[in-house]
Amino acid sequence: MPAELAPSILAADFAKLGEDVAACERAGADRIHIDVMDNHFVPNLTMGPEVAAACGRSCGLLLEAHLMVEEPDSIIPAFVAAGVGLITVHYEACRQLHRTVSAIRRLGARPGVGINPATPADFLTQILDEIDLALVMSVDPGFGGQEFQRGAIAKLVELRSMIDTRGLSCELEVDGGVDASNAAACVNAGATVLVAGTSVFRAPGGVAAGVGCLFAKMGRSATPVDRPPSIS
Repeated sequence: MPAELAPSILAADFAKLGEDVAACERAGADRIHIDVMDNHFVPNLTMGPEVAAACGRSCGLLLEAHLMVEEPDSIIPAFVAAGVGLITVHYEACRQLHRTVSAIRRLGARPGVGINPATPADFLTQILDEIDLALVMSVDPGFGGQEFQRGAIAKLVELRSMIDTRGLSCELEVDGGVDASNAAACVNAGATVLVAGTSVFRAPGGVAAGVGCLFAKMGRSATPVDRPPSIS
């Protein structure tokens, strides 16, 4: 299966969020990535479940919430209720990671676990069998538009080997600074989902051009969806 593209709305124009999200779907993107930050785990404050619900009203794509927060357990139910189908928490933020992952699945969503650039890939060894997605951060989380850290490539290779050796169906996602200059390297290293914000929503020529450029580098062609513009 070709790698999927998950545009991150952190880089979208919130004055026309519904339109931007719908444009991603029409361009052939596979899912919508929602970066949730609490100004504690990371030095930024972003969006909550109402924004996720608005995205769901504007497209039919899978919504994935990336919870970069210190206390994820308290807000997970609200995001599931908002229609989020995949919820990723951070290894570094969870005191009882197995319990958090189990709670996500019990609520009806798919669990993922992310690791920061300074966290070794093998820290996911004990949880890899229990999750549906492993996320490698290729920037220090908190802000969009950062430069891709090349050390993420080696971590993708390592995690791909761990997933394949165990025969798991766990997705492998990379997030941070993904653009046309590194998308192919991410796919070649084993990533199955690429998160891209600035290179989609702020691409010259608009969202469709940004998606098309990344797809070309990912080795796949866009499959536009016949869906009228939608504004939430």
